[in-house]
Amino acid sequence: MDAGEWFSVSSSRIRVILLTGPSGSGKSSLAARTGLPVLQLDDFYKDGDDPTLPALPSGAGTDWDAPESWNADAAVAAVVALCAEGATDTPVYDLSASAATGRTRLDLDGAPLFLAEGIFAAEIAGRCRDLGLLADALCLRGRPSTTARRRFVRDLREGRKSVPFLIRRGWNLMRAERGIVARQTALGCHPCGRDEALARIAAVTSDPGLVESAAQPLVPAQA
Repeated sequence: MDAGEWFSVSSSRIRVILLTGPSGSGKSSLAARTGLPVLQLDDFYKDGDDPTLPALPSGAGTDWDAPESWNADAAVAAVVALCAEGATDTPVYDLSASAATGRTRLDLDGAPLFLAEGIFAAEIAGRCRDLGLLADALCLRGRPSTTARRRFVRDLREGRKSVPFLIRRGWNLMRAERGIVARQTALGCHPCGRDEALARIAAVTSDPGLVESAAQPLVPAQA
């Protein structure tokens, strides 16, 4: 499905809820609690040998927390395919290897609503809105120190990167967390805690026709 066909999918009854927030804010665990099908947006990271990857300010490696390290076009295409067809193939990304290692099939099994969660979900909020596919857009926020602890424990357990890398990244992200939430809010995501997020998702789930009824105004997609 190319970009020229995307605008025909707004007639679909399937809608997406975007769920974002700083790394470690609890997006994945919250998504699992909803019982909705979940599109894992972090699987759309670029491969480590992609020449368009952004560098850290120090020049010592890739800045994996910059939106440019992520393939927004492929993520939007997956959202569009799910809304139009109810199923799509998605990449399986290995963070420790910095590469996609395969493909998997995500089938909504007739569900009229699904979650798309990841740290860069806000980057596509405007585009999903303009395509008429957005049910809500949420940004999980909490205490930066709590987020940092959760993130470090998770990343260490999963062996995502080396320990020195995780420590440096964790410190930088903790200091930047309020700015991250501010950016995601400016891109059109409603900042909230876990309980409010679950309540908003439940409201949309109980009324799939409720599209953006409580969402803040979204920024138009970039040309």
